[in-house]
Amino acid sequence: MKPAPFEYHRPASLAETFDLLDRYGDDGRILAGGQSLVPTLNMRLVTPRAVIDINRLPGLDAIRATPEGLTIGALVRHEALERSALVTEHASLIAMAIPHVGHAAIRARGTIGGSLALADPAAELPACAVALQATIRVTGRRGGRDIAAADFFRGIYTTALEPGEIVTAIAVPRAAAGWRWGFEELARRHGDFALAGLAAGVRLEGAAVAEAWLVFFGVGTKPVRARAAEAALIGRRADTDALAAAGRALDGALDPPGDIHGSPALRRHLARVLLARVVSRLAEEGS
Repeated sequence: MKPAPFEYHRPASLAETFDLLDRYGDDGRILAGGQSLVPTLNMRLVTPRAVIDINRLPGLDAIRATPEGLTIGALVRHEALERSALVTEHASLIAMAIPHVGHAAIRARGTIGGSLALADPAAELPACAVALQATIRVTGRRGGRDIAAADFFRGIYTTALEPGEIVTAIAVPRAAAGWRWGFEELARRHGDFALAGLAAGVRLEGAAVAEAWLVFFGVGTKPVRARAAEAALIGRRADTDALAAAGRALDGALDPPGDIHGSPALRRHLARVLLARVVSRLAEEGS
């Protein structure tokens, strides 16, 4: 299929971008990597008056380490994240997740900002952003603002972005000493969206879990932090009993969808499997 006719604009500055967003409003769509927008255009699921290609905007494709942490520009491609020594060092959870994002051709064009702004509940990077307690930096004509990742994702394809704003960067804070990170997902085939996935961080004191962040994706309308399951692990060794207790607590936190790929019951089961697998591995690595 071919898209419906639209106007194409390629602004060279943020000011020009905001002019275009003001002009077209809801009838203008931002193009970054295009890995989600282009298929929906071709299938005529969206028919905007204008496509606004932001790939020429300067300064949005850099990865920088700072004393506070890591800043990743919105136009950084997935394959650049995959290759970056800075990401591996300062945000290893993202480095673990990237190989699961589609296939090589998709990672060559897809951007981190596009993934975050799309807010697909089965996508990897929104869950990583929440687990890392990252900040999403957005900019509009009236200036920029920082939004905690946990507050940025509102629901299926819904974010805290206001009209006329775009994502410009993600800021990942430096983790305190002792944190270990794990990522895993279960999908029908590699490259498919996950039936269930987990982005996790654990800090041990001795053999016991002192802190934990467990953020699931593919099992709700947005990334789901499983606080009750985290609480079930705190102060305990990650043994069979503790993991079983966390799994029981997890059931009450998840309201997964059902579709042709898997029932809610299947997704809950897969989430419990991922919790036990990832947390036990992190505990073993820290012992």
